[in-house]
Formats: sequence, C-alpha cells, structure tokens
Amino acid sequence: MNDPLRTALAELLDGLPPTEVTAAVDRLITHYRGDTPTHAPILRDRADVAAYAAYRMPATFAAVRSALEAFAAAVPGWTPGSHVDIGGGTGAATWAVAETWPGARGVTVLDWAEPALTLGRQLAAAHPDLTDARWQRARIGADLTLDDTDLVTVSYVLNELSETDRAALVDAAARAARTVVLVEAGTPAGYRRVLEARDRLVRAGFRVAAPCPHSAACPIAPGTDWCHFSARVGRSSLHRQVKGGSLAYEDEKFSYVAATRLPAEPAPARVVRRPQIRKGQVLLDLCETEERLHRTTVTKRHGDLYKAARDADWGDAWPPYDAPS
Repeated sequence: MNDPLRTALAELLDGLPPTEVTAAVDRLITHYRGDTPTHAPILRDRADVAAYAAYRMPATFAAVRSALEAFAAAVPGWTPGSHVDIGGGTGAATWAVAETWPGARGVTVLDWAEPALTLGRQLAAAHPDLTDARWQRARIGADLTLDDTDLVTVSYVLNELSETDRAALVDAAARAARTVVLVEAGTPAGYRRVLEARDRLVRAGFRVAAPCPHSAACPIAPGTDWCHFSARVGRSSLHRQVKGGSLAYEDEKFSYVAATRLPAEPAPARVVRRPQIRKGQVLLDLCETEERLHRTTVTKRHGDLYKAARDADWGDAWPPYDAPS
C-alpha cells in the first residue's frame, strides 16, 4: 500500500472509539465472508465506513493493483484517459489505477452509500491525481447507466448483487468501456462470479487480457478447483490493531478478469499456483494458451529461464514478458 493512502487511513481513525470500530469490523467480516446479496448499503454510518476503510482498503488496493499490473503488461504503452469505479466505496480502486498509470484523468466513483462517498472524497484529497474525482451516489444494479469511458473497475461488488443485477452491471460496463477489470474474493463463489462476468464480456466482443492466456472456456472442470491469486499486504500497526492480528503482513486471495477491446498480448501462460522450488528445479503450474492446465519443470539447464522461475510468483506471466527469447 502506498504511503499517502496509509497516512490518510491513519488520520481517518484518529479519535474514533476503538470499541466502536472493532464492532463494525466484526460485522463487516461476517458480511464479506458471506455470499448473500443485499438491497441496502452495507456501510451505514461514519463508524462503518471508517472500519471498512481500515479493514478492507489495503487489501482491496493490493488485489486491484495486482490485476491492473497484469493487464498493463498485456497492453504496454496504453494509459486510460478516463476511469469509472462502480461500487467504489471509499476509492481503493481509484488509488490502484492512479499508481498503475500516474497522471490526472477523469475519474468517477459510483456507490450507493453516501458516507462511503464522503469519506472517499476526503481520502482522495491526499492524492494529487484524485483531487478532481467525482463521487456520485448511484444504485448499483439493473438501472445503472454509464457514460463512455476508457476503463471500468468493479471490485468486491458482485457478491452484493442478485444474479440479475450482476448481469446488468457487466452488460452496462461492456457497453460503456474499452476495458473492464473485475475483482472478487478468491473463493470458489468469487471465482464463479468472475467466470460468469468473463463469459458475458467475451460474448460482448471483449478479449481477455489477464489472467487467462486466451478467451476460450476456462479449462478448470467445474467443481474441481477455482482460479485465484494472492497479493501480499503490508500491515501498519494501526491496521494490525483494527484487524486483531499480530503479523506484519497478510495475503489477500482474489479472483479477477481484465478484458478489453484494445489490441492486447496476453501472457503465453500464467502461473496459477505458488511455485514449488526444489533442489535444482522449479515446478510451475500453468494455465496455457492451448486452453489447458499443465505442470512444467524448469531446471538449471534452462539457464536464464531457471533464474526467472526461481523468482516467479503466483499469478505471474510465464515466461516473463522480458524473458530472453
């Protein structure tokens, strides 16, 4: 998490009663671990919003940032001139976009919780690229309408919607945007929601740029596994206090799809499990262009590729985009 956001979050909780924030965190944890759609804003008041920001913003930022990095590698040289964040809450995705592609752009954050928008606007004042962002109240669902934009992000929102509203949201994003990036929790249910959205985007004419090396059907047999990745989140002492943990980091599991109408160069393969490093070899589980899952073994005789494999991480392109040909 970048320092301006960390500082802004620290200032946010200053003066709030710890017991009030902890109670709100407990309720939010119960919600975010569930899969029940809701027809009312999850964030009800200032304490809820502050707890959400402390509990979820660092992890959401890290997950969205990872997804955007993978997309940016597949579309080198492109920078979005405009960005709409649907269900953006306090704005974690806008911070991730600003870090991926620095510079001012038109930014609109849509959410149905006015306290979240108010706080998001307050936090954004600490980032020079976000000071002119629009924070707009909107019902996220079947009635959503969007202006044309380069980039739409939707992070940790689909789980709050009914199946009908999820489909309508994805269709609205597809009509309005050149690129759509959706992020959900890295659970089997989160993966299923991402897969449904991926299929709708492909049918709408989008090409999958990441994480998949192709836009064909996912090779994972339904019910046997799920595609997800991990982003490490550095935790401040404040963050550890709010979440009741002692470690200096946590790993945020997430599923995502980044689809675009732009010319894209998806990775030849994607590392879909944590690499296994053995003596003189590295085992990589890959999703490949041939629409299959495959384990490959990289050994010292592969030279520079072996060094790259030892440095490879879960979610990386394989071989790396800058690997010697």
